[in-house]
Amino acid sequence: MKILGIEFAPLNVPLERRLQTLAAAAWFVVLAFGSFFGIIITGYLFFTSYWWLSLLYLLWIYIDSNTCEEGGRYIPWVQNLKWWYYLKKYFPTQLHLVPDFTLDPKRNYLFCCFPHGVLPVGPFTTIQSPHSEFHKLFPNFSVKLVILSQNFLMPLLRELAYGLGCISASSKSLDYVLSSPEGGQVVILMPGGAVEAYNSRPGQYKFVVKNRKGFVKVALKNGSPIVPVISFGEPDLFDQVQGPTIRKIQEFLRGILGIAPVIFSGRGFFQYSFGVVPRRKPIKTVVGTPIELSKVENPTREQIEELHGRFKQELVKLFEEYKYKFLENPEKTQLELE
Repeated sequence: MKILGIEFAPLNVPLERRLQTLAAAAWFVVLAFGSFFGIIITGYLFFTSYWWLSLLYLLWIYIDSNTCEEGGRYIPWVQNLKWWYYLKKYFPTQLHLVPDFTLDPKRNYLFCCFPHGVLPVGPFTTIQSPHSEFHKLFPNFSVKLVILSQNFLMPLLRELAYGLGCISASSKSLDYVLSSPEGGQVVILMPGGAVEAYNSRPGQYKFVVKNRKGFVKVALKNGSPIVPVISFGEPDLFDQVQGPTIRKIQEFLRGILGIAPVIFSGRGFFQYSFGVVPRRKPIKTVVGTPIELSKVENPTREQIEELHGRFKQELVKLFEEYKYKFLENPEKTQLELE
């Protein structure tokens, strides 16, 4: 039903689908604006009789500042929220493994995921989330999602990040997890980072990887196989407002804030034309074959370049093979590496 050009959702939408939409809306609002809300709430308490709560909490953030670089911590009740189940079902998302895919429980792995998207959904719902297929297939592995270090300084939002098993995006943090002698660790990294979010628009697959080689060095130092991962459908969740002037402003703000501010539009809760809710599009996350490597404590530039080249080749190969299964116009869709 359209009114003034706005397409509204039917009134008889089942409750299950409403809950899925609510879960997706809450996920994106919290991730996009959670830092702002946390700062406002904590700051407001300073001007009330509960000022001491804010003071104690800020002291706790200071004391707890290194946890994100030392493996993080899980919070069971956060892990068990029904929220993650409805979020996964909303799109829905599905995990696909290449034939004969196996993981050695005595080793640690670095999953390098593309594309980042406006806010990455595929890797979280299919690998990190407690409701993911990955957890069912590999229950003995502990999964750590890498996010920007700044998030662990944000009141309230940091607790959600910790509860989900997130860790800081620093070499120290990655080394801590990947050097675990017991093995059984999976680190989910998006090498393209926040900058890759600029490339997220429907039908476009442009991965930022050519000059991203730090993850290769970390993998070599720890002897951790690199696993290419691609989420088909991730760019289709939002439109973006883009242009040369906007890009300059975004880069200026990124230099100050450390994050890539994007102007995006999806759908609303009761209408499909605009809003901050991601569009209900299927996402297929494909996990490729682990790239084996030998541990090198002090990798040379040549060794890093060689492994980086292998990774790019495997990434392109994975995309070309699976785009015919999961994209509507595979012949017209080309992967760009920048």
